[in-house]
Amino acid sequence: MGDDSSRGQIIFLNGASSSGKSSIARALLPILQQPYFHLSVDAFNAMRDRRTLSNPELASTLERTVLGFHRAVAGMVSAGNNVVVDHVLRERSWLVDCLQLFAGGDVVFVAVRCSFPELERREHGRGDRIAGRAANHIDRVHASCLYDLECDTEVNAPSRCAELILAFLAVPGAKRVFDRMRASPEYS
Repeated sequence: MGDDSSRGQIIFLNGASSSGKSSIARALLPILQQPYFHLSVDAFNAMRDRRTLSNPELASTLERTVLGFHRAVAGMVSAGNNVVVDHVLRERSWLVDCLQLFAGGDVVFVAVRCSFPELERREHGRGDRIAGRAANHIDRVHASCLYDLECDTEVNAPSRCAELILAFLAVPGAKRVFDRMRASPEYS
């Protein structure tokens, strides 16, 4: 992303499918002082045609889609745009890719969580999710991550989570966990 001071900021929401990331992003955009784009990995994946793929083809396509999504985010930010990223970092390699691509940028990393029974309830209620997707994500999505802030969407409404993020952004000189992870050999 370079060292240009005109880069945008990234508010990175990471959590399992149906954990409330998109709801937080929608609540956050109108209260931020600058314009932000909501970039969702799910929306990016939804742009793909719906042809039937074999499991290996699907896995390969998903991997390329996620890596392309990361580069699209980096491109938006390097052009000076602020973004709220809505992601499911279920692979450690995806986190490492983001750490490298967003080097030198202002990234606020936010965990979005709720209990497993609540994830299942939301997943079932949405009707547009594959049953069991949340179960596949819940143990993996936060396994390798450290966070600047954690939001529990079972306890707090999306608007409250957005307010917590806004309050964190107001703290001057706050060190960002993305910088610490990037500097750690554990994330090389």
